[in-house]
Amino acid sequence: QVQLVESGGGLVQPGGSLRLSCAASGSILRINDVGWYRQAPGKERELAAAITSGGSTNYADSVKGRFTISRDNAKNTIYLQMNSLKPEDTAVYYCNAEVSLNWYTFREVWGQGTLVTVSS
Repeated sequence: QVQLVESGGGLVQPGGSLRLSCAASGSILRINDVGWYRQAPGKERELAAAITSGGSTNYADSVKGRFTISRDNAKNTIYLQMNSLKPEDTAVYYCNAEVSLNWYTFREVWGQGTLVTVSS
């Protein structure tokens, strides 16, 4: 069974930094396109950052210049470096990925989420 496990969330003061990790476990060939989503209390889930299998990136305007998404294909892990954090970045962050189980089978997988709280 393929799983995505996020880690790295926590409490940080405004202006601080955190790095989230999303690691795939199970028998997979590779991780393809990946998105980091976030859901703040009382709001809809939104895409914060995305990276393709080729390394192209895309960011929401609200995080552009502050967040960086990257990947380590050898470790089947995706990262989200978050700098200059603001209280409005407080949310549960979810990793979503298309995973190749083999050359013919793909799955869309969600992680369980990790809470990021930005507060003084």
